[in-house]
Amino acid sequence: MKEIRIALAGVGNCASSLLQGIDYYKNSKIMKTDSVSGLMHYDLGGYMPKHIRVVAAFDVDRRKVGKPVFEAIASKPNCTKVFHRISSRSTVKVDMGHMLDGVSEHMESYPEDRRFLAAHKKPADIVSVLRRSGAEILVNYLPVGSEKATALYAEACLKAGVSLINCVPVFIVSNASWAKRFEDQGIPAIGDDIKSQIGATIIHRCLTKLFEDRGVTIDSTYQLNVGGNTDFLNMLNRKRLVSKKVSKTEAVQSQMHEPLNSDNIHIGPSDYIPFLNDNKVCFLRIEGRGFGDVPLHLEMRLSVEDSPNSAGVVIDAIRCCRVARDRKIGGALISPSAYFMKHPLKQYPDDTARVMVNDFIAGKRER
Repeated sequence: MKEIRIALAGVGNCASSLLQGIDYYKNSKIMKTDSVSGLMHYDLGGYMPKHIRVVAAFDVDRRKVGKPVFEAIASKPNCTKVFHRISSRSTVKVDMGHMLDGVSEHMESYPEDRRFLAAHKKPADIVSVLRRSGAEILVNYLPVGSEKATALYAEACLKAGVSLINCVPVFIVSNASWAKRFEDQGIPAIGDDIKSQIGATIIHRCLTKLFEDRGVTIDSTYQLNVGGNTDFLNMLNRKRLVSKKVSKTEAVQSQMHEPLNSDNIHIGPSDYIPFLNDNKVCFLRIEGRGFGDVPLHLEMRLSVEDSPNSAGVVIDAIRCCRVARDRKIGGALISPSAYFMKHPLKQYPDDTARVMVNDFIAGKRER
């Protein structure tokens, strides 16, 4: 089985968890078990996590640029949990990316170990690096609000013939014009805005659908999230949150027969609490009416390590993208995007999307 060669745009906490996980699931004892904890699929279309290899990476922080990628993921301001010591030592180094709108100015006022430190170097030619490295798939891990920077990497993918997995809430793969460009060039893409394995949005979607399936009328709901990583620090700039709030809100509203009025639904990041580090805490409330219009209220608190919570989903997305490349399928991948992403081109209930993904893996045609 050929390796899957990936590039990373952003070497932050999510990249750290992804690379720890790829190495973790190479363990021979894990490979011999029928059910693997933490993964939705261990063998996906003949590809295992061990087949994924990082061949290029981009960042703009001076503590990461120029370093081997497996050193860079341990550099500040990364603060995610180290659940596995990586045994392999790749010589792939982090190239200087393009700054554009990738970093919010307000982060300059925070301590060095918490904020971004600019690497004042000439940006690499993204297209040339992708071609030279032999990358097949680019995983976009740029900060929320990086509209221009994400578009630049998407353009580079189109020029280099590289697939895009867009893990951030910038609408590329879910935009019909962008999706058509990937389709016209026969390049598969998955996006936008990664769902976590068991995260705030996936639970909110499931509970919303459960309420409506059981005949409960939802009157109002909120989802508040706090955390202490650079993602939450970045999102203190509310101007960068427009697409994030749209993505998370549409993900929940799509599960309702009738969307709620905007005054009755609030979903989005709420605050930055430094000592939480990569721990994310969600407070969720749904107010509804059951039999006889009798009030029914649900409140929930969820605490998770934010970055590992999405890494397993990304490992599946990478392998689905490679399967699509093997089968010469181009454009937005409907089933994987619907199951793995908050803001896909087409929304489906999660149980339906799961069946669709398994059908896709088995070789059945997309809907």
